[in-house]
Amino acid sequence: MSLPAVNLDPPFRITRSSHVVLTVKDLAASKRFYSEVLGLVLSAEDSDALYFRGVEEACHHSLVLRKGLEPACRRIGMRMLTEDDLERAKRYFEAQGCAAAFVEVPYQGRTLQVTDPVGTPMEFCATMPVMPRMITAFSQQRGGCALRLDHYQVLTPEVRKACEFYMAAGFRLSEYIAPKGTTDLRGVFLQRKGNPHDIVFFNGTGPRLHHFAYLAAEVHHLLRACDIAGELGYGSTVERGPGRHGPGHAMYVYFRDPDGHRVELFNTHYQVMDIENEPVAWDPTDHNVSFPWGLPARQDWFTQATLFEGASLHEPRIKPTPMTLEKLLSKQES
Repeated sequence: MSLPAVNLDPPFRITRSSHVVLTVKDLAASKRFYSEVLGLVLSAEDSDALYFRGVEEACHHSLVLRKGLEPACRRIGMRMLTEDDLERAKRYFEAQGCAAAFVEVPYQGRTLQVTDPVGTPMEFCATMPVMPRMITAFSQQRGGCALRLDHYQVLTPEVRKACEFYMAAGFRLSEYIAPKGTTDLRGVFLQRKGNPHDIVFFNGTGPRLHHFAYLAAEVHHLLRACDIAGELGYGSTVERGPGRHGPGHAMYVYFRDPDGHRVELFNTHYQVMDIENEPVAWDPTDHNVSFPWGLPARQDWFTQATLFEGASLHEPRIKPTPMTLEKLLSKQES
């Protein structure tokens, strides 16, 4: 079995990852965490929702937090180039047997909501109100100074199905994880904006949102976010890192917000814009996949994730068996 083929002339034009919509129990606690620790900018708020954007983002929001009884992810969003692309996308998704409908959403232009073939609830829009970029407002920048939303990671038992669907829709495969010498896909890094990923699918019980990620300007912003988290009493929410990934090569730190949603703050990227760039293969038995240096993540990092609202969970055919901190410590003790 070969790798799925990319469609270089897709029926509609997705440009990038755009925004994520989460439910949280306590808006005040979430507001403090995302503004003070991550350093996001509050664009708007009301009694039921908070709208945040990154320091360099001009569009109204990249994170929407809605008050709810239980933490969940309602949608992950992508941007289309034009509203004509939304019309073409609706026809495309419906032809693939996916539910698709136009809805009204605050602070967004015309919005298309769909459920992809592996059960991920998606949302597409082409426009948002424009807000001031805060990238040169240095005196107002806080915490980790999160610049912009970069990508999502989704757990699914159907990694190849997800990869085939998104590559047919114009996404390119930048890196993938498969047993050496095979294309038995266990993880795929898919992109539209020219860096390693806009959406990542990993083998696991799902569909569930593993994390969403913001880019930081400098490595020291990762450390500053950790320091601020510690000062404000969020020290235990620093779940993993700082460290460096194998795939993508990013320096990273992962936090759990007050409701347990996992958010990554990371630095560094490389470009994969050119057509001759071939996907990079990683063997899951190679420990450099997870941690080129330092210690592996705790078991919870691999198994815990945010439920998608209304989604049915399915177990993978092959259970993931990553090297975890618990396994490493047990091996050393024995």
